[in-house]
Amino acid sequence: MKSWISFLMPEDEYKEKKMLYFLAEGAVVLVLFLGMILIINHFIALDTEFMLFAGIAVFLLYTLARYIMSGMEYAEIATKKQYKREIKALISNSASFAMIYALLYLIYTIISNNASWYEFLVMGINVGVISFLFNLISLKRSYKKNKELL
Repeated sequence: MKSWISFLMPEDEYKEKKMLYFLAEGAVVLVLFLGMILIINHFIALDTEFMLFAGIAVFLLYTLARYIMSGMEYAEIATKKQYKREIKALISNSASFAMIYALLYLIYTIISNNASWYEFLVMGINVGVISFLFNLISLKRSYKKNKELL
């Protein structure tokens, strides 16, 4: 079945089905979270912007965590040689992503007159490390899962 969200979905039917499950689970978690926030808001006055941001963050982080932990990203990695090659590629990709992010962040801070070398370096390094760790966890899960299937 095709819908407006189809362009975001992978071509592989198995991956598409799993992603739909993750998105549906994320929506249920979001509804539960918003219900909890609604109840808490009767006792403690919460900022509307905070509630909206927290709801979006809960949905995105849940969906991302489920996708990373599923081990379906690297379906072709089953041997130790492929695994080591992919780790080298991850290091390269994460470093490239961190440099591009740092450059864009630097441009943003210069434009907004909030330039700080400390923030620039910390943000660039943090983004690179987080990107690498997310991909490494996904790779390890995929490798372990694919090795068991062989």
